[in-house]
Formats: sequence, C-alpha cells, structure tokens
Amino acid sequence: MSLVTHTPAPNSPLTDEQEKKQRHDFNKLEKRLRRHVGRAIEDFNMIEDGDKVMVCLSGGKDSYTLLAILRFLQKIAPIKFSLIAVNLDQKQPGFPEHVLPEYLRQEGVDFRIIEEDTYSIVKEKIPAGKTTCSLCSRLRRGILYRVAKELGATKIALGHHRDDMLETLMLNMFYGGKMKSMPPKLVSDNGEHVVIRPLAYVREKDIEKYSALAKFPIIPCNLCGSQENLQRQVIKDLLRGWDRNYPGRLESMFTAMQNVVPSHLADAELFGFKSIAADGQSNELGDTAFDHSVPTAFANYQDDSEDDATDAAGADRSGVIQVRNLS
Repeated sequence: MSLVTHTPAPNSPLTDEQEKKQRHDFNKLEKRLRRHVGRAIEDFNMIEDGDKVMVCLSGGKDSYTLLAILRFLQKIAPIKFSLIAVNLDQKQPGFPEHVLPEYLRQEGVDFRIIEEDTYSIVKEKIPAGKTTCSLCSRLRRGILYRVAKELGATKIALGHHRDDMLETLMLNMFYGGKMKSMPPKLVSDNGEHVVIRPLAYVREKDIEKYSALAKFPIIPCNLCGSQENLQRQVIKDLLRGWDRNYPGRLESMFTAMQNVVPSHLADAELFGFKSIAADGQSNELGDTAFDHSVPTAFANYQDDSEDDATDAAGADRSGVIQVRNLS
C-alpha cells in the first residue's frame, strides 16, 4: 500500500463518480491527519534530528494510523529520523500472529515481533470475571521499555489520540480527584525513555474513518475475554454523546487543556495564593467573581468547510502538507 496515493479497494464495484468522491474524501482526511500530527510534533518537539522512533503497533486502528502518518512525514521532514514498528505478541489464544508480519513486510517497514506470554500471568493473577487491562498494560509497558533500550530507540511513540486524552482527564477528575491527563510528551515512569503521542491533536472519529478507508488489517482487542474498563467506557459514551449533540464541545474542552490558568484554580502548591496582596495595579487575570457572563460559542471550533479551507492553505499545489519544522 502506498501511503501517499493509496486508494482504498471498494467492497463492491463503484461508479466513476463514487470512486472519485471516495478518493477525494480519503485524500482530504489524510491531509488533515498529516497536518495535525505534524503540528503536534512541532509544538512539543516530539521528534528531533537523528531520533530512532519505536512505534508501538498493537494491530488496532490508532497504531496503524500513527505508523502510516509518521512514515509519510519521515519522507518530507527537514530532519532525518528512523522508524521501527514493534508489536508485543502476548500469546493470547486465537491471536492471528501472521497478520502484522505480513502487512509490515508488504509495506517494507522495519519491525520486530516480541513474544512474551503475559496472558498466562494475567489469567493466573486476576480472578475470573475481573478486568485484566490494568495488569496487562503494566506488564506490556515494562516489556516495551526493555525492548526500546535493546533497540537503542530514543523515542517511544504511542497511538493515543485527542479523545483518549479527554477521557483520561475526565476519569481523573471524576474518580481520582486530579486535574491530570495523558500528556503529548513525557519521560517514562522508569525515567529512561521519552514517550510521545503524535496523534494528540487527532479526533478518534477521523481515525475510525481513515482506518476503514485504508482497509488496515485490524486485530480486535477482545481476544483475552476481558471486559473493557467500565468507567472508561462510561466516559467514552458521555463524550461521544456530547460530540453528537453539541458540536464543538470536545474541541473547546481540548483547548482548555492547553490554556490552563493556575491562579483561577485552587492548587496551593501550584500557585502562590498565600503571598497574594493587592498592589493597586490593574490585572487582566484579576478576579471577576461578580461577572456572570456566559460564553455563547465553543472556543476553537470550526466546521468541515472551515477545515477544508485550512487544509488548502497548508498544502502546496500537489496537495502535500508541508511540515516546515520538526526540530
């Protein structure tokens, strides 16, 4: 599959007009994804000259999309960096172990398949009927850190997207009592690796559409028989309902994550409330407790037509998004 000019194979014969529209929709979506990923990489300095990026490939829609977009950006970036796809085969019964190697060889991607029987460990430690995701993810994380060190990878790229970040924020607020989410870039918990999330600005619904059009060979994450974390699913359903009924709300929420005002929260460790004193100087960030104005529109929201215009402005005549700076 060519990641630049790929036209998805239809399920049934299409008319010329339908095929033209499908190609147009795919190209428009692909350009938008490339633009968002390129901007996230630039904003957070995710990839630098000479980096070896280990792309964690699960076989799901998110990691396939991540790999596809990074491979394209690798070709046009003004810096040099290498990619290596890594999949962890956890020996779950029924796991189609042939799917990823066949796909990656066909695409000419450098890859490693790591075989570790974490499935048996999880089944032994977690009582029947309980959610296995937490222990499974901890075991997987430790193995991937080890592999990154063995490969000499300087960055570990994960496929978490904007909606994952919003879900994590809400989960921590509702259940953990913290204003905390998944950051676009952070040092790993063992302090040895830099973890990046290049899909930080990408909407899950765009990934779903792109993955379907690109016909990625998806491997479902239900082979272990574990139920998805109930709390996360509740939050996911809540956010999807808001997105459906109130277009722009999720965009405004994500903008809020990038526009934090510590003086208007209540963390005494984060802001020096104890030392506050009136100095007679006007302050645009001063208290407005007596104001009761309510915003009438969601911040940072644009509809599809505006997004198309942005795509056009950010593309050259060949329709290829130019990533000006990744350093």
